[in-house]
Amino acid sequence: MDHKDLEVWKKSMELVEVTYKISANFPVSEMYGLTNQLRRASVSVVSNIAEGSGRNSDKELLYFLNVSLGSLAEVETQFEIAYRLNFISDVDDTFQLITETRKLLIGFRSYIKNRQITNH
Repeated sequence: MDHKDLEVWKKSMELVEVTYKISANFPVSEMYGLTNQLRRASVSVVSNIAEGSGRNSDKELLYFLNVSLGSLAEVETQFEIAYRLNFISDVDDTFQLITETRKLLIGFRSYIKNRQITNH
């Protein structure tokens, strides 16, 4: 299956788009700080899903899915920081998107783990 067919990849791409749109309104002084970190972390989520899907084994895919989950936690934390610093006033929709992405990632990871067990 192509990574672009995965719901988790599609949802992660949506998160990247939202992240870029929201962070475009951050203070210019944050361009090389929080804005850059947040964008890189969101890109890391979707990129690791793609990279893991392109690997030759479930073991490698699981590794990259775990990296994606770590990057997603970074995104969530960085949005919380932006909210606390009043760079954004409402994070509910963004946190909902993060939660949906996390559920899909965990579900996909569980599916791959179960597939590993079944194939052995």
